[in-house]
Amino acid sequence: MLAVNYSTIRNNLKTYCDAANDKNETVIVTRKNEKNIVIMSLDKYNQMQKAMRNAEYLAKLDQAIAQLESGKGQVHEMIEVDDDE
Repeated sequence: MLAVNYSTIRNNLKTYCDAANDKNETVIVTRKNEKNIVIMSLDKYNQMQKAMRNAEYLAKLDQAIAQLESGKGQVHEMIEVDDDE
């Protein structure tokens, strides 16, 4: 992880973009008043988004299992489907 101030990133944007993309670096751009930002590759961002969605899904599954175990589930009849459908 790299931390760089705003002026440095502005003067060397290509270098830091290449580091984020080619070397999988995370670049923190420090700014006044703690308004920092992060530069990372699109691949890394997409991986983080997928991990977050997976964590949300697993939390919903855990909640559903807890509801079933506490007796709050409902029983439904199975729907029969013909082989030709």
